[in-house]
Amino acid sequence: MKTKLFLTAAVLAAATAGAACAADDFQPAAKGTIMLNVRVSDAIPWANSPLTTNTGAATGLDIRASSSLMPTIGLSYFVTDNISVEVIAGSTYHQIKAVGGTTNLKVYDTWLLPPTVTAQYHFMPKSRLSPYLGAGLGYMEFFAGKNLTALNVNLSDNFAPSVNAGLDYALTGKWSANLDVKQILYSTHANVNSGAMGSNVPLNPTVVSVGVGYKF
Repeated sequence: MKTKLFLTAAVLAAATAGAACAADDFQPAAKGTIMLNVRVSDAIPWANSPLTTNTGAATGLDIRASSSLMPTIGLSYFVTDNISVEVIAGSTYHQIKAVGGTTNLKVYDTWLLPPTVTAQYHFMPKSRLSPYLGAGLGYMEFFAGKNLTALNVNLSDNFAPSVNAGLDYALTGKWSANLDVKQILYSTHANVNSGAMGSNVPLNPTVVSVGVGYKF
């Protein structure tokens, strides 16, 4: 529900801005352009994995992770008129739960730093509406973790590939609006109580972002 409201507000804002700027000149992206995008991002993990003992026996519990709405920054460099390389920066906050039957227990809080480099192909870089597709690689690093129960949880860091789709909408001059979606293909291992229990957790977060961009 939160994501639907987030996207609806973003679309309405972009439509209003686009109508106001329709008659204005705009600067298209080209080889050598540097674009800074400041966004609000909703990171939505799809984790729902069984928690087992170290012998593989079922505990009746699943591991789940909460979504996170946070500011992020993307910096792109256009290698050609059509091809850019983007680096994103930001961190997201997630709460890990053990869920099953009548149990809905918050067990761990953590921050995730997901620096990701993405190569993007822009189909219509000279147009006001410029869609793009991309693929990239990131490193998922958990930090500032906090155990909320007697369970001692540890999440593993690792590299993760990603795929990307988005739209740039030129407003006026060097300004643009941006809608960006990244699907990060990432699994972590949740080690509980020094290996007494554990779970391979396919987080696979979808990162939905809206924001404004400026070309240099």
